[in-house]
Amino acid sequence: MRKQDIIKNVAREAKLTESQATAAVNATIDSIQDALAQGDEVTISGFGSFRVVERAAREGRNPRTGESMTIAARKSPAFRAGTQLKAAVEGEE
Repeated sequence: MRKQDIIKNVAREAKLTESQATAAVNATIDSIQDALAQGDEVTISGFGSFRVVERAAREGRNPRTGESMTIAARKSPAFRAGTQLKAAVEGEE
């Protein structure tokens, strides 16, 4: 499913025009992105939570040369599924 498919589903379910649904979906995604950029956790009850995790620096190897190198520490977004989402995926709902 692509973003455009989500927009069409939102428009149909919420009885909105596609342009209104596009604005709503984009605003939702932007809100999640902005919160994560500020280091906040975003929790959507029954669906899951988005958060930022810190990845420590580590040693790695260049696959072309085999040379040892340090991979820098970084921040990465992570998603943890909620119980209702897990149950829906497993077909228990």
